[in-house]
Amino acid sequence: MVLVEEGGGEVSEVALMSGRREGGGNMAMKGLALHSWTLDTTPLTEVLRIARHTGWDAIELRRADFARAAEKGQSAAEVLDLVRANGLPVACVGVELGWMFAEGAERQRLLRACAESCGWAAALKCATVMSPVDPGRGDVERAVASIREVGDIAAKHGVRLALEFNSQAEQFNTLERLRDVLARAGHPHCALLLDTYHFQRSGGDVRHLEKIAPEEIGYFQYSDVPRNGLQPGKTLDRLPPGQGSVPFREIVGRLSEKGYRGYLTYEAPNPAAWARNPEEVAQEALQATRTLLNGA
Repeated sequence: MVLVEEGGGEVSEVALMSGRREGGGNMAMKGLALHSWTLDTTPLTEVLRIARHTGWDAIELRRADFARAAEKGQSAAEVLDLVRANGLPVACVGVELGWMFAEGAERQRLLRACAESCGWAAALKCATVMSPVDPGRGDVERAVASIREVGDIAAKHGVRLALEFNSQAEQFNTLERLRDVLARAGHPHCALLLDTYHFQRSGGDVRHLEKIAPEEIGYFQYSDVPRNGLQPGKTLDRLPPGQGSVPFREIVGRLSEKGYRGYLTYEAPNPAAWARNPEEVAQEALQATRTLLNGA
């Protein structure tokens, strides 16, 4: 099945002249997206309004957004209508994690949830769903088989799965380990999700990005890592770009060189930010991003 178009309409592009796309030609990415987790304590209706009002180009939705709506008596169809009415394109829809090593009834439930998220993405004309890796350990061949199975589900709905390594996971906690399992799976509807926070916390080296083939990159999320005070297993300390230790310009420059044409999505869950005015948080992050991109 052919991939659905992202967004379904015109969006502004972030021109990045720091590099040239492999094969020639200047690179332009699709735009800047706001992840709903960044404003976790703000109702989705308000998150959508803020994202549009402050100038973001798109929004990323979590499965939790649909779950919270269901707890209030709203159907998934009503959430989809709400998002469509806002008018912002959807950059990505989240998938429930845990499917890589799950067995039995739980595995079947997670696969059904994955299909549901893929269906929501397709209904919103969004070409990408994302899932974090499982947090624990398991058999690599089981993970490979699971990726292929979820890849088939994504293909059926005309979307692509972007799989994210987690720096605090027990097994798939580095870019290299994620690339290896994705390569073994070899599914055309599965690719890697590069998140600057987890890349930095895992000790990633920007030079390692040069090894990645353009087609391996499915999606990009970003935030900054505090320069001190990090705690093992804790990841709710993310900052706007430029406030921490992530070499943001260098990483985005590598993306440009690789020909990445998707969204740059700001995902920065942080209780300190949740306690502030959400509109100010969104505006501050967008301005910080634009400032760094202008110098990229």
